[in-house]
Amino acid sequence: MSNENKSIHEFDFNLICEYFASVERQGPGSREVTLKALSFIDNLNEHSRIADLGCGTGWQTILLGEHVPGEIFGLDLFPDFIDILNRNAGLHHLQNRIKGIVGSMDDLPFEKETLDLIWSEGAIYNIGFQRGLNEWREYLKKGGYVAVSEVSWFTDWRPAEINDFWMDAYPEIDTIPNKAGQMQKAGYVPVANFILPENCWIEHFYAPQVEAQEIFLRRYAGNKVAEDFIANQRYETQLYYKYKEFYGYVFYIGKKI
Repeated sequence: MSNENKSIHEFDFNLICEYFASVERQGPGSREVTLKALSFIDNLNEHSRIADLGCGTGWQTILLGEHVPGEIFGLDLFPDFIDILNRNAGLHHLQNRIKGIVGSMDDLPFEKETLDLIWSEGAIYNIGFQRGLNEWREYLKKGGYVAVSEVSWFTDWRPAEINDFWMDAYPEIDTIPNKAGQMQKAGYVPVANFILPENCWIEHFYAPQVEAQEIFLRRYAGNKVAEDFIANQRYETQLYYKYKEFYGYVFYIGKKI
């Protein structure tokens, strides 16, 4: 198997986390997109409880804290990400309302039906879209919201190269109508969905990685695993530029009924 055809899941977890801790965003997105998704959610007050699942270093968690009232929990499996989030919460004077927690999205440390909003940008794929929506629903109050961004097909047909890449990396990838249908079937009213603009990938995700990749390769010079990982990241970037009209991230917002 060539480097270019490896799934990211085959690489060392700690190596991946070290790399992504060095860049601001761990997935496609932007300030504007986070705020747009937030605009569809209308039930938040100072007593609200919000969980950002798979928060990474918490760039969007801080943004949520600046724009909505209530208590926010950022949860991620990797302790270094949570350390960065908690440090940044302090720098933004949000340490009283934002708390980073090391934990897994398939074993949430919350009581059932206590959350007003579950947020997850580019991370629900770790547990799977359908499983995440079904299991997380139990933790939401009636009328609570879920807002997740998820890689999705824009077309029913796509070239074999990009189809095979994503079917290997994430077999749950599907079209936007099918994803919205899965949300409805899981017990939510599909309130809204919208495609993330290309700048969320190019400017905010791929461009900052160019320098980070060079630094990473120098640090791990001669380390074949690290070199293979960066080759894989670069291949994914090339595929996006080549096939971006066929797929991208989509924000899905649902309300528990």
